[in-house]
Amino acid sequence: MKDNIVLIGMPGAGKSTVGVVLAKRLGYSFVDSDLVIQERYGKLLHELIEEKGVEGFWKLENDVNASLTLHKSVIATGGSAVYGAGAMEHLREIGTVVYLKLPYEEIEARLGDLNARGVTLQPGQTLRDLYAERIPLYEQYAHVVISCEGKMLREIVAEIAKQILNEE
Repeated sequence: MKDNIVLIGMPGAGKSTVGVVLAKRLGYSFVDSDLVIQERYGKLLHELIEEKGVEGFWKLENDVNASLTLHKSVIATGGSAVYGAGAMEHLREIGTVVYLKLPYEEIEARLGDLNARGVTLQPGQTLRDLYAERIPLYEQYAHVVISCEGKMLREIVAEIAKQILNEE
């Protein structure tokens, strides 16, 4: 049954912030998959990335996301969730996937220390490289794309509710 909303997008796009407000508006639960990973493994994201390497972390993220069994939940995924094809297919089956789209410059301005945020960069990879690599994946998996450029939180939440639930 497809009664969840899954938020995908770059780190800094506002998935967790939008997710909490959207869940409140709809009376849904809110789940941050990054927090589920941290709870399951008892470590912070950047510790897991250091310990397992970027690809090892993606595997663990894929396993956690593929195992989520939720109903009436808004799920904020990590920015790298789209590297897990198995998990993304599962999330598409249990929910409507919404891509929160922002231009590169806005993402760059919002992000502070990438390591502290648990952003998975390959050696030598820049944030711009990462952005270019992930955009096609976000677009591929999304049922709905919401342009968040220059919009306030309440406008984004209202637009998602309108597109998915035909709410005014």
